[in-house]
Amino acid sequence: MKTTLNLNDQILRQAKGRAARDGITLTRFVEDALRARLAPTRDPKPPFRLRLEIVEGDRPPNVEVSDRNALYDVIDRA
Repeated sequence: MKTTLNLNDQILRQAKGRAARDGITLTRFVEDALRARLAPTRDPKPPFRLRLEIVEGDRPPNVEVSDRNALYDVIDRA
């Protein structure tokens, strides 16, 4: 079927260039683009959610966390 489309000049140049690089006709390029755009969309994946496990310790900490110098001492030993 023949049809007439009014396309933006820059987009048409890009499409012609891409079709030439791909070794296909402009018609084939436009048909492929339309098929891709009209294809049914898949359901998007659910967004990633990081679940952190909280573990309660049964021992007191090795260092008094409010004492900056004590924290530095522990870090320096590691």
